[in-house]
Amino acid sequence: MEGMAGDCGCAERKKVRDEQERHDLMNRLKRIEGQVRGLQRMLEEDAYCPDILTQASAVHSALNSFCRVLLANHIRTCVARDIRSGREETVDELMDTLQKLMK
Repeated sequence: MEGMAGDCGCAERKKVRDEQERHDLMNRLKRIEGQVRGLQRMLEEDAYCPDILTQASAVHSALNSFCRVLLANHIRTCVARDIRSGREETVDELMDTLQKLMK
């Protein structure tokens, strides 16, 4: 099973991501960070509540999108590999993760 961890880059609760995946995820987070700073500015500048709420909704959507991309990649790599290896407990871990995401 040790050799199989290299297939997806995940082992011991860490994941080695390829440069493109890391780059794409970091870009998404940086955009979200900018949106949050925008929310802070809006609040400091006494922006109209519905305008702040609209921006907050955009941040929420962007973070959800980040999570969907990360989750899809996790399922395609780590989860698929573990299931093929007979690690059925990975399904339980995935279900726990999905429950947390759906709160």
